Amino acid sequence: MGKKVTPYKDSKLSKKQQVEQMFDNISDNYDGLNRVISLGTDVKWRKKVVAAVAATSPDSILDIATGTGDLAIQMAQTEASRIVGLDLSEGMLKVGRRKIHEKNLDPRIEMIQGDSENLPFESNSFDAITVAFGVRNFENLEKGLGEIFRVLKPGGIFVVLETSVPTKFPYKQGYRFYSNFILPVIGKIFSKDKNAYSYLSESAANFPYGSTFNNILEKIGFINVKDLPQTFGVSTIYIASK
Repeated sequence: MGKKVTPYKDSKLSKKQQVEQMFDNISDNYDGLNRVISLGTDVKWRKKVVAAVAATSPDSILDIATGTGDLAIQMAQTEASRIVGLDLSEGMLKVGRRKIHEKNLDPRIEMIQGDSENLPFESNSFDAITVAFGVRNFENLEKGLGEIFRVLKPGGIFVVLETSVPTKFPYKQGYRFYSNFILPVIGKIFSKDKNAYSYLSESAANFPYGSTFNNILEKIGFINVKDLPQTFGVSTIYIASK
């Protein structure tokens, strides 16, 4: 497990509170900046997550750390009758609700503020649970994953899309330069929170990706765990079941 990384080094707030504050601060331009930073590849990665979930024909889907609801909205392509997006940041949810309303998806998608480490749902509530670029923001990773395991139905699918670090030359070196120097500069120029994108870069570098994360999932109790590196390894899709 990497070191604990927080958005605001001098803050006395918990990581959870800092993450909520950070995403509230950047919510207005988060979507556009994400497209620029990822060069649009995050859209393709999310489509693969949707396809993996849709293949199981779920009736209920929970998208944790839903942010502005991109993945929850895409999940409307499935036949699920219940889609719930959950996030700490009310600022991000506000943007997400506006997008959902514009797409006339209000009857199908519910956006709620909540804590991934204390989910407000009964055990065995959802057929599918997803997290896109959110698990590295958990204050207590294993506690959050344990809660996900609790509310996932037996036989249900859990899919995580998260940043990872390329291991092969020259992608490893290119990724390191981009994440350490280019990404924070873009964030400072276009975001009113100069700490946010430095944090996102640092937290990505310290996340236990690949087989290390697989082992954590298995420790929690998940089965059929596999990881699928994307785009030279700059992100990874993890698929597991209960």
